[in-house]
Amino acid sequence: MSKNLLSSILFFIPFLRKGTFCNGLLLLFTLFYVPQFATAASAIKINNNIYMAQGSSNISSNTFMVITNQGAVIIDTSSPAAAPQHYEMLKAVSSAPIRYIIITHGHGDHTGGIDLWKESGTQVIAQNNLIEFLDYQTRLKGFFAVRNAKQAGQPIPVISNPNPGNFAGQNPADILFDKKYQFTLGELTFQLFSTPGETPDHLSVWIPELQAAFVGDNFYNSFPNIYSLRGTKPRWALDYVQSLNKVLSWKPRLMLPSHGMPVSGNATITQKLTQYQNAILYVHDAVVAGMNAGTDVFTLMNSIQLPPDLYVGEAYGRVSWSIRGIYEGYAGWFDANPSSMYSDPPQVALSELVSLASGVDNVIQRAQEILLSSEDAVLALHLADAVLAADGNNIGGWTVRRDALVKLKSLSTNGIEKNWLQSGIDEANAKLNSP
Repeated sequence: MSKNLLSSILFFIPFLRKGTFCNGLLLLFTLFYVPQFATAASAIKINNNIYMAQGSSNISSNTFMVITNQGAVIIDTSSPAAAPQHYEMLKAVSSAPIRYIIITHGHGDHTGGIDLWKESGTQVIAQNNLIEFLDYQTRLKGFFAVRNAKQAGQPIPVISNPNPGNFAGQNPADILFDKKYQFTLGELTFQLFSTPGETPDHLSVWIPELQAAFVGDNFYNSFPNIYSLRGTKPRWALDYVQSLNKVLSWKPRLMLPSHGMPVSGNATITQKLTQYQNAILYVHDAVVAGMNAGTDVFTLMNSIQLPPDLYVGEAYGRVSWSIRGIYEGYAGWFDANPSSMYSDPPQVALSELVSLASGVDNVIQRAQEILLSSEDAVLALHLADAVLAADGNNIGGWTVRRDALVKLKSLSTNGIEKNWLQSGIDEANAKLNSP
């Protein structure tokens, strides 16, 4: 049994009544004894008010339905691909009219089902910064179409109008707020707070009657993506810390992230959120100290490590990526090296160095030796880059590049890293198999 399965079962045990414990356990095993990364085939009952349609890994978010005696509220709507199934799952639970849709932030795996859920009279609520965030994403539509597909391990789509303009985002919200917004529906109060972190428009939802906190993407069972490899504006580490402090101040007994399973019990939630924010703060402060000491970003990426008591896993975000994201978020692209001021890329020198090594064959041979004799596939990858800088069609260079990427993928435990490596493998194979 996986740790995720066990934690999911333990989450539900407090909600089972004594007389139904055995039958309840049987139900839990039926719901959750599925292959790793599989999702439940029907909506999951969290309590009498909250149901969840589970998202698929990091590609699509969970969708939550909160049912009151005067209608339902949807929190996040998942991706366009997952939304129809989530809609069917949750509508099978309740046909109550959808009074509100709350979007925790503007990523497409949270907004993809808004049109599907919106009925006559439904109001969509988001934080003020959603408008600029959607403009930003749409402004770079062609760029992000490729980057998002590679990061998700999906085929690259054909995009019409990849350059739609600076302010072409489509705002889906009927209600926008700055710091806080509150409404009551039936017996429940919904308090929405601005909690920037994963995005500047991020919000969290607190339902005091249920002692339930919906935290969107500000909490994962992994170190966060303070920098996302697909490209992103700076995600400020201190925003994460302050936003998590706000959630902790509510003393929730139920925490519902938009990816992964809910967490129950205030003691457990407090431990997890405190560890999470302390891990972020540790990395942030170590980067800042290094910057102030004049240490370069690559040295910091290789030297800063979380202590064991703050290690929260790196299946989603990587500490090293976040180190560079924090550093360059504060300082920008210039690394204080005068050669970086000029438009010629570093690759222009690589072809000269390959020539000094008596040509590409010697460099390829050395890269192959490294791959065979050690785990330093990254060095072999850099050497392949040097060969291809000198000769972009060199078969040996593309072969070494592919083999280095394959080795790195076999060693990786991070889903995003694996997808980017596979993208590189596919590119190399396409080159090697072309006429």
